[in-house]
This record gives sequence, C-alpha cells and structure tokens, in this order.
Amino acid sequence: MGITSSDVILLSQARANLSELADQVKRGAEKIITKNGESYVAIIDAQRLDYYHRLERERIHLLLIDDASKGLVDVATGNVKDAQSTLSAIKRRRTGAAG
Repeated sequence: MGITSSDVILLSQARANLSELADQVKRGAEKIITKNGESYVAIIDAQRLDYYHRLERERIHLLLIDDASKGLVDVATGNVKDAQSTLSAIKRRRTGAAG
C-alpha cells in the first residue's frame, strides 16, 4: 500500500486528531507525521510493526546463513588463515596507523 498526500499530516493536526488517525491506521492506513516541513515519525498498526520486525529478523538470519555457507566453502577449498597470525597482523596495522 502506497502513501498518499492524505497520509502526510502536520504534527499539530496529529495532536488534535490522534484518535481518528489511530482508527484510520487500525483500518490499514499508514500515516507520516511532519514537523517543520519534514518527515518526523510514522504511525502504523502494531501488528504490522511486529510483522516488519519479523521480516527483518528473517533477513538477518538469511544473511548469517549465507555468510556461514561462504565460510564453509572457504574451509572446504582450503582458503583459510590462522586466526592468531591474522589477529596479530590486524593489531600491527592498527598500531602502525595510530602512530
């Protein structure tokens, strides 16, 4: 569902009509509240917010699975480095950059 001009509300109007805006949001609308002519906050249904949060967690999990898969491919192909020597090299670079 797209945002239309009627979904963009001044903060002063939102204060005066919060109950009505909440009812509209509960029926499926999303509202953008502006302050000083710029987007400030959004009002969305709590269940939709929960859904958005679940989608973001799923996205993070998929990214982690992808990273783990790439790491397993690296291990299988022998594309690995010793952790201790790699950490030492990083510390040397940081010390060199700081000095």
